[in-house]
Amino acid sequence: MDNPPSVPDITQVLNHNRTLLYRHIAMRLVLAMTLFAVPIAMRSVGWDAALPALCAPAALLVLIYLVLRLRHGSRLKVCEKVLRTYPLEYRTRVSKKGTEWKYLGDVHTVRLSVRGQHGAPYLRAINASTVRSWPKGAEDAGAWFAGDLAFGGVMVVPGSNDMLFVQPADWEKYEQERDQADPQRKARAEQAGISKLLEKEPLIMVHG
Repeated sequence: MDNPPSVPDITQVLNHNRTLLYRHIAMRLVLAMTLFAVPIAMRSVGWDAALPALCAPAALLVLIYLVLRLRHGSRLKVCEKVLRTYPLEYRTRVSKKGTEWKYLGDVHTVRLSVRGQHGAPYLRAINASTVRSWPKGAEDAGAWFAGDLAFGGVMVVPGSNDMLFVQPADWEKYEQERDQADPQRKARAEQAGISKLLEKEPLIMVHG
């Protein structure tokens, strides 16, 4: 693509992803409340079967899972810090290598590069709003990136304003580069909240 798409408006990007997150929360809360209400409704009509009694534990699991994802899986706060700290730069090519299902969200392995340049690292990307899908059109028109590739950053999909938080897929590979970075670069990464590896799955002994 010779001409990059328009630079995304940061406020619009953040608002779009907050809306997606709030929608996700609302849907899970409605599901949990419905599950809690089923046994009450069944008892009111004289049905005291075992199946409705399982709804309350299921509702609790939905709420626990929601809390875990919001506490560990949502990256909106750090993405906002990144966008306030680093400028957006256009990457002409987005390549997705694969996707892993995680409790906290789908983790995509991607490469953001510029045509004619080589050596771009693979990054692990997770949707900032906890949406479990690869953004539509993310490989069609490049992407905007804000951050430092050795530490991580934010990928914004042109047009949709979908946002993914990214950090190096091989975190240890860039340990030396981070250690040897100049103080200003380190301070900037610290300010943006990306000086440490953030993708950490909780230990959940449940298989879905």
